[in-house]
Amino acid sequence: MSTVRTVDDLRSALAPARRARQTIGLVPTMGALHEGHLSLIRRARAECDVVVVSLFVNPAQFDERTDLDRYPRSERRDVDLATRAGADVMFAPSADEVYPPGFATAVEVLGVTDRLEGAARGSGHFRGVSTVVTKLLGMSMPDVAYFGQKDAQQVVVIRRLVADLNLALRIQVCPTVREPDGLAMSSRNARLSPEERARALALADALQAACGRAGEGERSAGALVDAARAALSARGVEPEYVELVDPETFEPCEGLAREALLVLAVRIGETRLIDNAILRPSAVGTPRQPDPRKAIV
Repeated sequence: MSTVRTVDDLRSALAPARRARQTIGLVPTMGALHEGHLSLIRRARAECDVVVVSLFVNPAQFDERTDLDRYPRSERRDVDLATRAGADVMFAPSADEVYPPGFATAVEVLGVTDRLEGAARGSGHFRGVSTVVTKLLGMSMPDVAYFGQKDAQQVVVIRRLVADLNLALRIQVCPTVREPDGLAMSSRNARLSPEERARALALADALQAACGRAGEGERSAGALVDAARAALSARGVEPEYVELVDPETFEPCEGLAREALLVLAVRIGETRLIDNAILRPSAVGTPRQPDPRKAIV
């Protein structure tokens, strides 16, 4: 795998693939790679001729400077992991390469960014995400870009900008990858102390509680949210939000009339974690919903 740091070098590295009409897959990351990222790289490897992994800790999407400063960085390890997972090119630009002097453009998706993560992290968060993703797509011009379901609201935002800007690529969303005990893999998990790591299992407990109620036939959004909140409370965790939303618009659902997404965010110590699970309406006596603690969902 080659590592390139400028847009010109990235385009030069991909030029032979374009001339040969090969498919290019992009896996955008902020580094600190874990099995969740590697599953995206392996999916891209299976579906594309050339796989690009971007490694850029985007300062524009952090609402707190301390959060940016504490974000784990380990390029040498990331390069090794990406290589073994099947990447062909690592694009690791500097901040000045992505945002050169005089940079004065922002991409903003309206509506879906107003709630939940947008409200919790500030108006600049999704603007920063949308801007850097648009830049990465323009720099690499992939046929497919791969994202994880754990960042569900981000996925909806990116799909919206791709559709609205008529960008010629496919967005592939891949399942959340979990630890054996159900905790969704995240670069932020490394910040948790052993005691905090145990409390963080409240997220998987909450999702399973709601999935269990849905599997029993419960369709009230309030009851499903209450079940999740009770599971969080049992581990002494207070949520920033717990909500049942439409998976395409992130508008709140009054009930489980069709497939919906239970989303939640919590803060464990100084670490903020998010997770989600798809809920489907069930009649009493039908098989239970998938257990987030035991499966990749």
